[in-house]
Order: sequence, then C-alpha cells, then structure tokens
Amino acid sequence: MDLKTLTYIVVGLTFAIYIFIAIRARAVSTAEFYVAGKGIHPVLNGMATGADWMSAASFISMAGLIAFKGYDASVYLMGWTGGYVLLAMLLAPYLRKYGKFTVPEFIGDRFYSKSARVVAVLCLITASLTYVIGQMKGVGVAFSRFLEVPFETGVFVGMGIVFIYAVLGGMKGITYTQIAQYCVLIFAYTVPAVFISLNLTGNPIPQFGLGGNLESGVALLDKLDQICVDLGFAAYTAQKDSTLNMFLLTMSLMIGTAGLPHVIARFFTVPKVRDARSSAGWALVFIAILYTTAPGVGAMARLNLMHTIQTGPVGAVDGNLEYSKAPSWFSNWEKTGLLKFEDKNGDGRIQYYGSGLDDKAAGYGWKGNEMTKVDRDIMVLANPEIANLPNWVIALVAAGGIAAALSTAAGLLLAIASAISHDLLKGMFMPNISETQELLASRIAMAGAIVVAGILGINPPGFAAQVVALAFGLAASSIFPALMLGIFNRRMNNSGAIAGMLAGLLSTLIYIFWFKGWFFVKGTAMAPDDPAHWLLGISPGSFGAVGALINFVVAYGVSKVTAPPPQEIQEMVDHIRVPSGSVNPSAEH
Repeated sequence: MDLKTLTYIVVGLTFAIYIFIAIRARAVSTAEFYVAGKGIHPVLNGMATGADWMSAASFISMAGLIAFKGYDASVYLMGWTGGYVLLAMLLAPYLRKYGKFTVPEFIGDRFYSKSARVVAVLCLITASLTYVIGQMKGVGVAFSRFLEVPFETGVFVGMGIVFIYAVLGGMKGITYTQIAQYCVLIFAYTVPAVFISLNLTGNPIPQFGLGGNLESGVALLDKLDQICVDLGFAAYTAQKDSTLNMFLLTMSLMIGTAGLPHVIARFFTVPKVRDARSSAGWALVFIAILYTTAPGVGAMARLNLMHTIQTGPVGAVDGNLEYSKAPSWFSNWEKTGLLKFEDKNGDGRIQYYGSGLDDKAAGYGWKGNEMTKVDRDIMVLANPEIANLPNWVIALVAAGGIAAALSTAAGLLLAIASAISHDLLKGMFMPNISETQELLASRIAMAGAIVVAGILGINPPGFAAQVVALAFGLAASSIFPALMLGIFNRRMNNSGAIAGMLAGLLSTLIYIFWFKGWFFVKGTAMAPDDPAHWLLGISPGSFGAVGALINFVVAYGVSKVTAPPPQEIQEMVDHIRVPSGSVNPSAEH
C-alpha cells in the first residue's frame, strides 16, 4: 500500500477515535466542561497531562532543535521537565486544595480584587495564545507533508479537527481524548527511534544508542562532531550559546512550566489534594519516555540528513548529491515549502555546508549553501523517510505528530475559553447567566480562539519550540510569581500582585516584540533581531526569567508601601498551605 493511502487510513482512524471519545464524554455541566467533574484518577490524569504537555514543540520541534543546535538544545529538556518538579512541590496541591475552576479565579479571590482577576485573564490569554500559535505551526507541518498540501492548508485542516472535538467535549472530553492521544504519540515516537537506533548502532534502545558506536566502531557522537566540523558547522557537542543565556532560558522554561494555566488546570480534575501531587509524578514518568528518547532522535536525524546530502569527501565533485538523484523524501518535503534547494552554481548537485567552509567552498566553485531552507520542524517527521523505514512507520509518525499538536492545542483553547466565559463573563460582567448560557459562551470563545490561533500560526515568529519558549517566558514573568506570592506570602496584597503581573508581562512583551520584530521592520534599528544587539546576550526566549524577577521585585516593593491584606485573606493563605488536621499557625497567637 502506498504511503499516502496508508497515512490517510492511520490518521483517519485516530481522528475517528478522538471524535468518538469526545462525543461519548461530552461535557453537560460547567464542572465537567472546566474540570472534568473532579473525578479523574491520578494515573489517567498523569497520562492526559503528558499528552497535554508533549505538544508539537516536544514531539515535532524539540528533536529538530536538538538536531541542529546539539548541546545547546539540552536546556529545553532540563527546563521543561524541571518545571514539573516545581509544579508538583510548590503549586499543584495548594491550588487543588483551594478547589476553584481556573487560575484567574484563584488570583481574584486570593488578592480580593476583580482587577487582579482581569489582569490574570490578560496574562493567561497572552501566554496561551502564543503557545497555541506554536501548536498550529506543528499541525500545519504535519498535515502539509502527509496530505501533500501547502503548509497554510494544513493549518486550516488542523483548525477544523480541533474545533470538532475540543468545542464538544470540554475538559471531560479532552481528558479522555488526551489519554488516547498519549498512547498514539508515544508509540509513534519510540517505534521509529528504535528502528533507527538499531540500524545505526545495533542497539534498539535509543537512549543507549546515542552513546553507542556505529558499525565502523566510531562513536555516534564523535562521527557527528567530525561531519559537522568537516562541513563548516560547529561541533555538535560543543557549547555555542553563552552560559548566562542558557541558564536564563532553563529558568524561564522551568518557571514557565509551573505557571502555565492549561497545565495547572489539569490538577483541578482529580478527586483529592494528594492526587494532585501524585498526578504530577505520573506525568513526569510518562513524559520521561519521550524526553529521554529525544536526544537520540535528534542526533540520529542530523547524522542521517548529512549522510544523505553529503555522500563523499567535502569538495569532491562526486561528494555532493546530484539533485536529479535526490531521494523521494527530498522532493516530498520540497512540495510543502519547508525544504528549499537552489542550484546557485548550476552544477546540478546539492552543496550543503556551514559558514566555516565559506573560503574553501569558493575554491570548489560553489556559490553558497544551496540548502536555502531546512525547517527544523520537519526533522522528526522526515526522519523515518530519510532512514528508509517502512511506510507504516512513517504513517504512524504522522499520526503521532498530529496527536501531539492537537492534544495541547485543545488544552490551551480550553484555558482561554474558561478565562473568557468563567472569569470575565460569569465572574464579572454577567454573574447571573445560567449554566447553559455559560457553556455556550465557553464554546463560542473557544471557536474564536481557534480562528485567531490558526491565522497567526500560518506566519509564526519562529520554529514551533521557539514560539512555545516565548509563551513560557510570558507565563513565567506574569502568572508564576503571582501564584507563588499568593500561596507563600501572607503579606502580599492586591496592589503588589497587580503591579507585579503588569510589570513582568509588559517588560517581557516589549523585549520579545522588539527583538523578534513582530511589530517592527526587521533589519532596522527598531528591531535588531541579532544576538549581538540583545541585552547582555539574553535572547527573547530567555527573558521570561528576567521578567519574573522584575515581577517579584515590583510586587514585593509595592506591597511593602501599601496596606496589608485583610485578616481573613491571611487566614485563607494559612488554610491553603497547612495540611488538613494540622494546627493553624496563626491560631496559636
């Protein structure tokens, strides 16, 4: 059976399963729509959290970043997994004990202010919408290749699928759909990794294959370093980014993880407080399966790519692949516009090299790197084709990539819809609306968010993982400090919390917009999208940690010069933090 037909069958079957589950688990009350009725078992919730978490950035883009950035991309592994430790220890059990539906609802109550709730909604929508843009990019990449349509068409197809099952099911439907999606995506990620590791190193475990030897006896990473250097790229295992920027990016991803509303909302769905911490532990187990596999996938994908294009000694006429003899995967990805080749010297061969080879390349008669575009987000999806794996494996990877993007997109859209319908409409502007009207408003808000995210996803400000990193920075700089201070600082008042959230969010937004050039013209002094112009070499994706520090400092300073919160609010903080049955410390004085 040809690849296209097989892909339609596999992807279509998974879609049918997702939609069937969403219909069967359709939310009929606001409690089921927002928090799945608080009846999800912690193991199942951990699996759903894993799917919610392992987005297009994790499944599709992270290994692509590792493939091209090498050592420097390890910050994504450290930051995204380390954040769950913070979440499990510092936030999840306390927020579950408080027992409300959304993060803005907690912030509004804790800081006894509707204004604080509105600011929290603003922060949530900003971070979540940025995040879902990255998912739409991943959806477009997957659909464009395997449906053989332009990237933009792939985005629109993904929007339609998300609309069907996310709008219908709410949190209850999304939770059970995400459990199915986890099974699909983890199987789809590990099976080709096992095949490729076995082919290259003889070891079926990718985690061990990464540190193993090739058939020639040379270590895989040593061979990869050698090829990269020979082709004018930096050594794969060398640190290329500054230590400061790597540290701040890791911190931004960690605290951004702990501050993402759609992830926090997952811990509102379990029956008991202790189940929230248990869910976080199970989520780490399920996530670790993919995250420990990703470094092997990235390294092997880069090795296979360079072996395919550069088949002989650098500079030899027969050492570059003839374009007319390029394998089918090459032309398939060219159709999507995510892989582009330009024969600059008219020799009919593909010259692929880094800036370190520019001087020698001129002597070979080459007129520049002819691989004018290799979108990093294609690496995981193209890897099985490059390695000549069976068609059923390629189709399975397509289904897994789509499942990863759709599962996270659904959770993000629910967080946005909940903020608009429950926190703004029900909580502030129309408190007397019925439950049916609130559900309708949620679904309309979710549909609107899908349209906006899809349109922005067609022209994102970076690769999927880079866009997601920006979203984490926004969550880190705005929501995480407010939650931490709300739980652990009895003295923090509404003035301090509001000032801190606004300061953190605005400083991070300004930094991102300035250096990513969303609103300005690139190449001008208005938008110096160049590491040389970054403040102390801090990238836009890393600035979230700085924004969080600004948030903490401003919030603490303002709270010190303004009135303390009411006594009942301080007692509420004690109640949230102290385990049931313990003596309330404030009651002893």
